[in-house]
Amino acid sequence: MPLISGSWLRRRWRVLALILVAVLGGAAFLGRPREAPQLTAGPPRRVDPPKVDYAWLDARINRLMLEPSMVGLAVGAVEGGEVRFMKGYGVTLAGSADPVTPDTVFRWASLSKGVASALVVELSQEGRLSLDAPVASLNTSLTLPGDAGRVTVADVLSHRVGLPHNAWDDRLEAGEDPKVLRALLGSLPPACPPGTCHAYQNIAYDTASEIVELTTGHPYADAARERVFAPFGMTSATIGRTGLEAAKSWARPHHQGRRPAVVNDSYYRVPAAGGVNSSIRDLTRWMLAQMGEAPEALSPAVLQAMHQDRVATPQRGRRGPSEPTDTAYGLGWRSFTYAGHRLVGHRGSVDGYVSLILFDPADKSGIVMLWNANDYRTARLEFEFFDRLYGLPFTDKIGLNDRG
Repeated sequence: MPLISGSWLRRRWRVLALILVAVLGGAAFLGRPREAPQLTAGPPRRVDPPKVDYAWLDARINRLMLEPSMVGLAVGAVEGGEVRFMKGYGVTLAGSADPVTPDTVFRWASLSKGVASALVVELSQEGRLSLDAPVASLNTSLTLPGDAGRVTVADVLSHRVGLPHNAWDDRLEAGEDPKVLRALLGSLPPACPPGTCHAYQNIAYDTASEIVELTTGHPYADAARERVFAPFGMTSATIGRTGLEAAKSWARPHHQGRRPAVVNDSYYRVPAAGGVNSSIRDLTRWMLAQMGEAPEALSPAVLQAMHQDRVATPQRGRRGPSEPTDTAYGLGWRSFTYAGHRLVGHRGSVDGYVSLILFDPADKSGIVMLWNANDYRTARLEFEFFDRLYGLPFTDKIGLNDRG
């Protein structure tokens, strides 16, 4: 399935023309002009036979969609840097006949953190800020308990700010202003000395949106569109509720039991932490870029800085022989060892939506999924995919009581 279309190339030249005009006028819009990546350019790649049986994957997903909690699902898979599978299942709204397609837009939830990381790391590579700069020196709204002066930009992007886990997410969900909450985080008791432990955050992580805005002089959504979405041809990708609901096809959220729900704005108000929407087609483009398939726009240095392990993450519960080990967090990305292979990815969930991306950087293979129901066990399909990729015996990790 081609990733680059003629219409996309025409859009690419229009973007380049606009950038050229801005440069000739004395100011580029958001920094250095960049050429859109040629994801399918370069010498012909030898395409090996797939390791994954995609007829099996399709049948497996169709079986999953029979579960009473599932409504709509979109899946994309890549092997060896080539898109091998992309399909939508179910419907955008329970009880409707509106099908999910590869172009149906869902919410990314916490997968959005990778976009924020890319923006900040790119700005650091351009010399416009330092990942080691104390956040206190950048004039953001963030305050922190304890020795807050030592908290760096990299600490924010790797959840090492010393706060308790998910500090004040409940107040964000109750409608309070995230900037006000960020300014009050310093009143909380510290969970650990800053920079020493990992505790997942949303309000504190969204400091990244302020850093981007202060550095570029432009709204965060504009920076994301011009520096990430447009260069990668991610035409369905937006930030905010308006972008979701304006899509020609968009998945409505559902609670358990296929009960339709209202789109919740809470995490749109922390866009760096949870504000992105897109189709599975564009999420697959994003995964290809993370595999290094668009070096003109996302350089190896940026990828290395984002994916590098920064802090070990706690492993909860019992771990069997086929479970991830060596779990860690980089800048907006998780990593771990699975079946002897290092994988990089992230999961996300927000009221009525779940998302995931997981890939093997060395093999340039991975899977992305978006669905519109609060069924979290569906995420275990990613490990069934990698079991097939690595030639491991089938294990029903989702819990469908199947033999594969």
